[in-house]
Amino acid sequence: MRLGGVVIAVWAALSGAAFAEENATAIGDPERGAKMFKRCQSCHQVGQGGKHKVGPHLNGIFFRPAAAFDDYKYSNGMYAAREAGLVWDVDGLSNFLEAPKATVPGTKMSFRGMKKEQDRNDLLAYLRTFSDNPQDIPEAAPTARKVEVELAPEILAIVGDPDYGEYLSTECTTCHQTDGAYDGIPSIVQWPTEDFVIAMHAYKIKQREHPVMQMMAGRLSDEEIAALAAYFGNLE
Repeated sequence: MRLGGVVIAVWAALSGAAFAEENATAIGDPERGAKMFKRCQSCHQVGQGGKHKVGPHLNGIFFRPAAAFDDYKYSNGMYAAREAGLVWDVDGLSNFLEAPKATVPGTKMSFRGMKKEQDRNDLLAYLRTFSDNPQDIPEAAPTARKVEVELAPEILAIVGDPDYGEYLSTECTTCHQTDGAYDGIPSIVQWPTEDFVIAMHAYKIKQREHPVMQMMAGRLSDEEIAALAAYFGNLE
């Protein structure tokens, strides 16, 4: 956690200048940023009716303290960042998007990073349109979010058995870490149940491209997918 403290201290030194500059200068191209957001929308929602999914919703992100939502469970690293006074200003958001794991050690955000500064600037310009602080910008129209698989209501209604899910999870945990850590393979801990189920069915019908995941999901019944979703969704 010492590294996290050093990084956050640097952010604190930059935040005042970023606040003033952001008010006076356009960040980037929001229309192009909407395209950049496609990299984020499997985990985050933004716009009217946006809610927490794998990650928290991003409405009003600008100048919001880190780990601000009481109804979302963040990583210990993000809670530590909040305690250290991290606020999502322009520089802080850009640094985090560039290298999430290096910027907030312990974050569960399984994103390798957006290396091009212009891409980050345009994405932030897009997200800025959904934030009314400090400027008086109204909330933008809803953001369309493609549903990967249209599942029958009875499939989504299956209540999985987490104990059975734990039994089934051994093949998953040969690659995915149960502590939510990211080591080149995305975390699947604390995914919302519906998102997990939809993702697995997308692999099952080969709509998501990953040969190993397609093979694994293809072996599972609807009840087994629900059980895995229940187990990983509640895993601390």
